[in-house]
Amino acid sequence: MRRTISVLAVAATLALGGCGPSGEPVSPGGLEKPVIKVGALPIPDAAALYIAQAKGLFKAEGLTVEPVTIQGGAAALPQVKSGALDITHTNYVSTFLAASRGEKIKVVGDLYGAVPGTFNLMVTKDSPLTSAADLRGKTILVNGLNSVGALAIAATLKGVGVTAGEVKFVEKPFPDMANALAAGQADAAWLTEPFITATQPGLRVLADTMTGPTANLPIAAWMTTDEWVKKNPKTLAAFQRAIGKAQQMAAGDRKEVEAVVPTYSKIDKAAVSKIKLGTFPTSLDAARVQRVADLMLEFGYLKQPLDVKALLTG
Repeated sequence: MRRTISVLAVAATLALGGCGPSGEPVSPGGLEKPVIKVGALPIPDAAALYIAQAKGLFKAEGLTVEPVTIQGGAAALPQVKSGALDITHTNYVSTFLAASRGEKIKVVGDLYGAVPGTFNLMVTKDSPLTSAADLRGKTILVNGLNSVGALAIAATLKGVGVTAGEVKFVEKPFPDMANALAAGQADAAWLTEPFITATQPGLRVLADTMTGPTANLPIAAWMTTDEWVKKNPKTLAAFQRAIGKAQQMAAGDRKEVEAVVPTYSKIDKAAVSKIKLGTFPTSLDAARVQRVADLMLEFGYLKQPLDVKALLTG
C-alpha cells in the first residue's frame, strides 16, 4: 500500500509541476509545444492560418499559434532551422531545392494551388511586346531566382520556342515591380494577386504562366524541419487538424477568405472581392506535388529525380 501511495504521489507531483516522466515540460493537452510561431506571407495563400486563428480552431486543439510575417519561404528556412519559427509558409520549388541540397525538411501541409489567371507575365500598357515569344533577349522581374515564378516562366517560354537561357531574370519584390517596369528597368514582370488586379490598367497581361504543363500547379505549402517533426508529433498533429479544417473552409467558401485576408495583409475589403484566387487543397497528395519536382528536373533545377513522398508528412 505504501509503495502504491508513493508512486501516485510522484505522478501527482510530475503532473502538477507540468512535467512528464522524463522531466520535460508538457502542456495540459499533452502537446510537446503548446505555443508555436508560424511564418506566413501576407498574401491570400495563407488565409487558412488566419481563419483557424479567428475561428478558434487552434485553441480547440490546446494550441496557441503566433503568426509571424515573412518575406519568402526560402528566406524563412534559416529561421525554422534556428528555432525562431516552428513552421513556415513556403513554396514547393524552394523547398525541393533545399531538400536536394541535403536539408532535412518536411512538408506538413498543402496550402495553395494555381489556376489560370493567378500568376501572369505583365508588361506596361504601351509595351511593344505582344506575346511570350517576344521575350527572347528581354529582362523579366521575378520575386525570387530559382523560384516557382522562374520555373513557370521557363515552361511558358518553352511552349513558344524560347529557352530560359535566352532571357534575363532579375529579382524584385512584388510591390516594387510595377514601378520598375514604368521606369524601364525591365521588359516584363511575373505577378500574382493582388498585384495583378492592383496594377491594372497601368499594366496588361502578356501571358498566363499557369496553363498547359503548369495548369493547376501546386504553389505553396507548410514546411518545418525533420527534427521538429520527430520532437513534436502531437503538436504537429494538432496544427494539422486545425489548419485542415480551416483549409476546408477556405476551399468551400470564398467569403471566408475575403473576410480574413484584409486582417493580415495590405489588401483591403474592396480589393479582395475582385482578385482571382487559386485553390486551397484539402489534402497533401504526393502525385499532385510530384509534378513540381518533375518540372524542376526537366528545366535543370534538380540534377537528379526527387521522390517527394519522402518529404511529405500529411
